[in-house]
Amino acid sequence: MLKVIYLAGGLAGAVTLSQFPEFSQQYLQRLAGQVDALSVVVADFDESAAEAGLTRDEAMAEYRGTPFLDGRHDDMEATFTRYERLSGNLALLRAATPLERLTMPHRFADRDLLEDTFADYAPAVPTTTAGAVSAGIGYALGWLILAGLVTLILWPIRRARGASSSRRMRA
Repeated sequence: MLKVIYLAGGLAGAVTLSQFPEFSQQYLQRLAGQVDALSVVVADFDESAAEAGLTRDEAMAEYRGTPFLDGRHDDMEATFTRYERLSGNLALLRAATPLERLTMPHRFADRDLLEDTFADYAPAVPTTTAGAVSAGIGYALGWLILAGLVTLILWPIRRARGASSSRRMRA
């Protein structure tokens, strides 16, 4: 019976992880779109600053003084920070193979992009080598995780049985 449970865990892991290469590709496409959109905003700001004879930092310093300007200052700082973070993630994810992306979950950390990608994602049968390898890794992880949980759950029961049978042997 436990082997069937472990098999189910392995299959669940295989099905789940086999989807990662395609999901990561779709996330990468959305990420590239976000970086492109943010680059327009950043370039526009930098161009406006340059036309006024200012650096970005100098222009940002002038973005203060009223509640509206203070708010816009904070918005632009957040935009610059997000642009830098997403650009870095995009460069690293583009350079990685689909299987290397499995080791980079921290590069999929933009919550909005993850939610949007997941909302539009439709699971499919993996037909790539990366999908098959991911399925194999997922199977092994699913099997091991479920086997570990079952062992942990049954440990007190097995321990109690072992203690009672050793008492019977002594008597």
